[in-house]
Amino acid sequence: MAKRPKPVHQMSSAQFDARFTDEEACKRYLVARRWPNGVACPRCGNKDLYDASSYKSFHWQCRECAEDGYRFSCIAGTIFENTNKPLRDWFKVTHLMLTSKKGMSALQIMRYMGFGSYKTAWGMCHKIRAALVEPETKLGGIVEIDETWVGGKDKNRHWDKRSGKGGGAASGKVPVIGAVQRKGNVIARVLEHVTRNEAEWFVKEMISDKVSLIATDESGAYRAINEEGFPHQSVNHRKGQYVVGAVHTNTIEGFWSIFKRGIVGSFHKVSKKYLPLYVAEFQFRYNNRFNEDIFGTAIEGC
Repeated sequence: MAKRPKPVHQMSSAQFDARFTDEEACKRYLVARRWPNGVACPRCGNKDLYDASSYKSFHWQCRECAEDGYRFSCIAGTIFENTNKPLRDWFKVTHLMLTSKKGMSALQIMRYMGFGSYKTAWGMCHKIRAALVEPETKLGGIVEIDETWVGGKDKNRHWDKRSGKGGGAASGKVPVIGAVQRKGNVIARVLEHVTRNEAEWFVKEMISDKVSLIATDESGAYRAINEEGFPHQSVNHRKGQYVVGAVHTNTIEGFWSIFKRGIVGSFHKVSKKYLPLYVAEFQFRYNNRFNEDIFGTAIEGC
């Protein structure tokens, strides 16, 4: 049984180089994170395996799911499978993405890693972001809900791409709704439109029945929360209300600030198609801000 690696909240570059000296060290780490209770077949979960290391290191064979035996390696069934890049490069890119609070663009990754192609760095980053998508959970306690818009102003677009319909969704901006539990995790989702139906769906899917308070702003999209029987109070920003007792949206707005600074400062432009992956990346970093082993958690999800 592989010994679980010692957790390190945020590795420095020197710590990374000392821990992952070569491919074998990376594979040992991956095996320990992926199968802490012993190697199991990625197809059927069988643990009664034949060690095929004599044929090739870090390879096993399962005779349960194939007559002639299913041979697999430590990267089978992961985002690292069928790649031409060394596992150490994947680990380094993951490390860079997690240690940068506002994210790191694929162009910067390409320059730092010395990749010969932007497409290579872009593809690796997106695969890692997909692996960072967290399972659905429900928030409780005091929860703040707010929305933000991602995209540039209509007047700043090229003349043949302007909508001429004003701001908001009509100008091509993409809405993102989010909920954060005070001193807890955040959940964010990309929407088509911010409507009462969309807000109602989000609350039902992401908020626990045991929530003690839902705090929002004055947006009419959140009126359905009262109708569903949730304890709901709001602040009216238009009237200069920002904090009324325990009611405020400062926590979720803080998350939006980090997210927007990353989009504007690091990535500069994000398409609607891939925006959910960037949201997942920022959500993962925020929710694991106190995790003693954020890198290990990310690798385990790959």
